[in-house]
Amino acid sequence: MSKHRVGIVGLGMALKPHLKSLEELADRVEIAACFTPSAERRKAFAAANKHPVVDTLDAILSDRGIDAVLVLTPPTTHLELVEQCAKAGKHVLLEKPTDVSGERAAKAVVAMEKADKRFAIMLQHRFRDASRKLRGVIDSGELGRLVSASASIRWWRTPEYFAQPGRGMKARDGGGVLITQAIHTLDLFQSLTGPIAKVTAFARTSRLRNIDTEDMVAGGIEFSNGAIGSIDATTTAYPGFPERIELSFENGTAALIAETLDLYFKDGRHVRHEGEASKSGGADPMAFSNDAHKALIVDFLDAIDANREPAVSGRESLKVMQLIEALLRSGGEGKAMAVN
Repeated sequence: MSKHRVGIVGLGMALKPHLKSLEELADRVEIAACFTPSAERRKAFAAANKHPVVDTLDAILSDRGIDAVLVLTPPTTHLELVEQCAKAGKHVLLEKPTDVSGERAAKAVVAMEKADKRFAIMLQHRFRDASRKLRGVIDSGELGRLVSASASIRWWRTPEYFAQPGRGMKARDGGGVLITQAIHTLDLFQSLTGPIAKVTAFARTSRLRNIDTEDMVAGGIEFSNGAIGSIDATTTAYPGFPERIELSFENGTAALIAETLDLYFKDGRHVRHEGEASKSGGADPMAFSNDAHKALIVDFLDAIDANREPAVSGRESLKVMQLIEALLRSGGEGKAMAVN
């Protein structure tokens, strides 16, 4: 395995688990340069960290020794930054979402594919231990055919969270609870269930905060195999509860609550995988382990070395973007929407 020199673009809230993971992967990664447009934030980062800080994005893009870039900036900036990285011949690991719309996300994917560089999206819930165990059981066929499924993301975000400039506004975040908070669970959900064909949803903004994006979504879903289910996502549920995925199959039911998995088989068996409790559904959005982040980064590095697609590639991420857009269109137009 080769050692990769990486650049980091964006030194905000998303940085912490990425930086910790990269530091724990020092045998495979050298953090070669860190940049953010804010001079104040660059100064603060330099004072608290040993890693090199540069004053311009070009310092990273023009450095031929840097082969990969982590982009951790607000969603509305993603397409342009990915296109610049592609033009500079860099592999990219991008903080979710891929962009604020499926159209822009698809353009980012095409840019990276044309450059023949690896493109991964930080949708790390697929890399939790319990998620991987459930994926293995489903793939084995032991549970049989999916019959019904639900995803519940009932989180809480404080007034202080929304007091940050632009937080919860389309101009900054591109969307609300679906693309900003629930996207991780929705991505994992649809990766476990298989294709979702149609959704019928309600999407609303509560009276709890002065924002222009949705903070409550409830929807019915129909899967391509004929199964049905539901999606419930909100940031109004005080004090915040662990996200839950429940999948009912012909031969039993799987309940995945944050990082704990219970399997209930119709033959009487109960298998439990106890995982770490996640507190990110409450007041502190960053109250979680970086283990899944690190596992996804390892997969990204392995993909570069093996010249293969990452497990959560840019193109793979378009599936959850399409689901989110269908839910919002359905909520806005008051009718069922195909997911495509």
